[in-house]
Amino acid sequence: MKRILFIAFVFACSITCTTGQPRTTISLNGEWSFDQTLTAFPPAKYTRKIPVPGLIHLATPKVEEYGKFFKKPETAELQVGFNFLNSDYTPKYNWYRKVIEIPANLKGQEAFIKVTKSQYVTQIYVNGIDVGWSMECFTPIEFPITSALKFGQENEIVIKVGDRAWLPSQAPGNVDKEKVYYLPGIWDNVEISFTGRQRIDKALMLPSVAEGKVTAKLLVRSMYPAQMNFGDPMYDSCRVKVEIFEKVSGRKVAEKSFTGSVRRDNNTELSTEIPMTGINKWTPDNPFLYKAAVTLYDGNQISDTKDFTFGMRDFGKRGKHFTLNGDIIYLRGGNITLQRFFEDPDCGALVWNREWVKKLMAELPKQVHWNAMRICVGIVPDFWYDIADENGILLQNEWFYWQNHGWNDETRTEFYNWVWSDGNHPSIAIWDAINENSDDYIGNSLIPELKKLDPTRIWDTGFMTSDEMVNDEMDEPHPYRAITLMPPEKVDDYFAANPYNLGDLDDWNGFTNYLYARSPQLVNEYGWIWLWRNGQPSKLTVNNYNYFLGENATPDQRRELQAYWLQLETEWLRAERSFTGVLAFCYLTNNYGFTGDWFIDDVADLKTSPTFNWFKHAFAPEAVFINLTDMRYTKHLVPYKPGSDIAFNLVGVNDDSFSVKGVTTLKLYDSNGHIVFTDSLPVSIEKYFKVNIPYALKLPMEKGGYLLVAEFVKNGTNTPVISRRYIKVGDNDTKYEFYDIKP
Repeated sequence: MKRILFIAFVFACSITCTTGQPRTTISLNGEWSFDQTLTAFPPAKYTRKIPVPGLIHLATPKVEEYGKFFKKPETAELQVGFNFLNSDYTPKYNWYRKVIEIPANLKGQEAFIKVTKSQYVTQIYVNGIDVGWSMECFTPIEFPITSALKFGQENEIVIKVGDRAWLPSQAPGNVDKEKVYYLPGIWDNVEISFTGRQRIDKALMLPSVAEGKVTAKLLVRSMYPAQMNFGDPMYDSCRVKVEIFEKVSGRKVAEKSFTGSVRRDNNTELSTEIPMTGINKWTPDNPFLYKAAVTLYDGNQISDTKDFTFGMRDFGKRGKHFTLNGDIIYLRGGNITLQRFFEDPDCGALVWNREWVKKLMAELPKQVHWNAMRICVGIVPDFWYDIADENGILLQNEWFYWQNHGWNDETRTEFYNWVWSDGNHPSIAIWDAINENSDDYIGNSLIPELKKLDPTRIWDTGFMTSDEMVNDEMDEPHPYRAITLMPPEKVDDYFAANPYNLGDLDDWNGFTNYLYARSPQLVNEYGWIWLWRNGQPSKLTVNNYNYFLGENATPDQRRELQAYWLQLETEWLRAERSFTGVLAFCYLTNNYGFTGDWFIDDVADLKTSPTFNWFKHAFAPEAVFINLTDMRYTKHLVPYKPGSDIAFNLVGVNDDSFSVKGVTTLKLYDSNGHIVFTDSLPVSIEKYFKVNIPYALKLPMEKGGYLLVAEFVKNGTNTPVISRRYIKVGDNDTKYEFYDIKP
């Protein structure tokens, strides 16, 4: 009987040992009251409503200077950049107000308010009490607010957001010479959470497939008061339990508990390694996710609980190539410049529409064989990364850092917060610190520190190379061709002196340094041939279209040139097998900006342009390209003589980890769309490799414009991958027309 009573006592004790409160979270997303002021004093009356998350352009009624922010010009004038110091609007303070009731049963818990992303300079007041401010624009802002709350009563939350003009010099980045307006606002989730006196501030689940483990790193925040008197405690013990589940099935696959010592009124880093067996590896084709449920015990009571989603994948490099889970991977994709899209008159609330973002980030890219994306010149809301995680899109995640801005100490603070906050996303494979710039502190001091925090990813540092960095993990070539920023009257002379062999896959004049670089080369920008969605040239490409097509070209003619141009440039880059990836620029941006994207009409519909549709062929993992210079748009080549023979290579490329075989069919179309020649030949391409296939073609005796097409069909499929080139047969006096095919 005594034994039974003892067991019952132990059982009862085990129950009391797990009492306490798990984390309670109250979302503050939704409608807030809103207004603006010229001074840092709150408005006497709030006259507008605004959604959170969202920037100030979503306020209703509209803010006074809305018309200045969103202009829709019919055409563009050539312009190289913009200095935001010359902006024509009046900077204002932006005030958000919300009243919420805090349940009485939460009294005794520690409360924190979290603003996930807010730009620029954010200050928070709770019931009139200033609880904290921050200059961070792209990382979470979190402050304790327990003493300011009224439990069981209504509470007033007021958030003041400043203007970009007032961003302190210390803040890193935030300058983009291809932006005009930097719209402020709260652009990610806001919440209040309640925990015990020890709370999980942040956690990183760092995978190692090769070693069969995940390393759990935690920042534990203690809300116990710091030492006041001699002999008062400085530290408290805590216990952490990490349970790992398959996210979809819920099956538990691993568990570990460990103890640590936490410094009072401070953040303390704790870590442990958790063995993993039977690992389901995260890949673009199998984006398998796990959930880590972390429970924090303060003594015998639960003090906090929080879940973190992650994936088991190893991303690294071998020689000049990236690897995923030990195998070489070629990255194929595009770029998203969200901060520029914020200026788009058609942006609206699309950025926070999950279905729209899913189509943009996952569904459309998968249709054109993309497995990667560069988040360019500024990061995105958290749920965008969730969508990439769930759909297998690898990301190069770039800080808003183009022109030089920021102090080292603040850069270190914000970059650490960045890695801690976003480091669980398996989709994020590359941390990108800078665009087209260099910074010795970031490259040679800060990144080596951050690699210790997160050794599972590659770092990019803009145009810094192995000549400038101790450990250059990758470079970002931007091989732009036909850059026409000179006065319009000089463009003809420019092309006469610098003829562009569009379509020649071996023409590396001016770019050979990329071929001989020692580090992996990820081409994440190319294609100086941008259009607005109405088919007009962008600010940077007015000269290009006027030169190649004339000033009176139609939108359809420009779209056809753009599609052809980018198809050929993509083939040019993908045929160079030393590149570890090719990311075209730009997939989403401001429609009326310096560049452009590949959508037509209202971007809410995500109606794709001919360029994007041709990417399905140019980015196919296995393809055969024609290695010939274009003769339709380039003006420096002499037409072929009727009946002459031309010799060229077909170039087969294979991104896969296995060899492929198939058949390539060559077709020659005359200007009426009639096939005047056809031939087929077998093709075999080794894994990760390319093959040159010499071919000799006898041209027709009839003068005219012709379209040469190569259709590659892989064995076991029936969908052709198409490459094309336009050629001229005749002389300079011949009138040339061409047959266009649709992808």
